[in-house]
Amino acid sequence: MTTNNLSKKTFEQLFPILFAGIVFIAIAVAYYFWITVLNIFPGEKILLSLNWTDVVVGLTIYLKTAVDFALIIGIFMKNYPGLKNRLAIETGTAIGNALGTAIILVIWYFFKEIIWLLAIMVIFASLVLLKLAQTSIEHIFEDQEKEHISPAVVKSATFLNSILNPINKFLSPVLSKVVPEMKFDAGKKLTFWGLVVASFTIPFILGLDDFAGYVPLFNVVNVFGFGLGVFLGHCILNIFLFINPNKTIEIVKNPIIGVLGSLVFIGLSIWGLYEATHLLNEVYFHLHF
Repeated sequence: MTTNNLSKKTFEQLFPILFAGIVFIAIAVAYYFWITVLNIFPGEKILLSLNWTDVVVGLTIYLKTAVDFALIIGIFMKNYPGLKNRLAIETGTAIGNALGTAIILVIWYFFKEIIWLLAIMVIFASLVLLKLAQTSIEHIFEDQEKEHISPAVVKSATFLNSILNPINKFLSPVLSKVVPEMKFDAGKKLTFWGLVVASFTIPFILGLDDFAGYVPLFNVVNVFGFGLGVFLGHCILNIFLFINPNKTIEIVKNPIIGVLGSLVFIGLSIWGLYEATHLLNEVYFHLHF
């Protein structure tokens, strides 16, 4: 490998890492001003003092539940290789996650008692996860003739697809208008800004879902520090995924990872629906007792 090629490879590896840090700082500043604006309105004020314990709590919880984001970013990386596309994916996913968080924060700040609205958001995000569960295994059927994939893996993927396909077909009239195309071999390639928008959409929806699930913690931790921890977690996830893009793509394309990823998405969806049911039960209890 020549010196020029080595320098180019180093640059393409280090620049997305630096860029992820810049995006995190920009989002953190925007988050600070967002809370400052919210505090103008009547109601309980959100403290803007930084407690590192709250940041660590947000960071830890995000990273423990970030497998959905990791798989999504990996699929986009497979479909759209190259430095320019990596920057688009970083920008879109980070802003999507942050904006989803910001919207839940507004709802919590102004409408603390509107639990049913949070429940609806969690239900919608759970249905999106079922679509992602099918996306995670679709490439197995496309690759099984070209690659030596274990029959047990193909059977597992076929079984999961037989469950997910009718559900997602039923939901398609709604989800197809919201969820971007994420097939591994999507025929239509997106422009830079098209990719930013596409990689924004699903993290935005899942950001709504995740932060809605965090709402009970707001009585224990400071919202400002907790949110920064969530954004930092997403930044760290991006950095690790982009340190070695080829390895990330190889992992995501692995048929076993595809099946396991599908199971994770299904599990997260079921958990989300359970949480939403619990929230709606609270609404019913308050209305009738």
